[in-house]
Amino acid sequence: MNEQIIEFSGANIPVIEAAKIMKKDQQFVRQGMIKGILPIGVAYVKEGSSQYDFYISPKLFYEYTGYLYEKPVE
Repeated sequence: MNEQIIEFSGANIPVIEAAKIMKKDQQFVRQGMIKGILPIGVAYVKEGSSQYDFYISPKLFYEYTGYLYEKPVE
């Protein structure tokens, strides 16, 4: 049995890119992560702030969607 080994960089997938791939609105991705129903990364808010930071893991995104995200070459 030949299993393909996939290596993930750990680099963040931007919310805008994740939303495009999933064919959803950016707010859908943000709210899904905040509410814990979209298990693709972490939504973090600093104490005393109302602004969230988002980290979307390439590995978790792949496991959830089956899409292997590759950062565009700059």
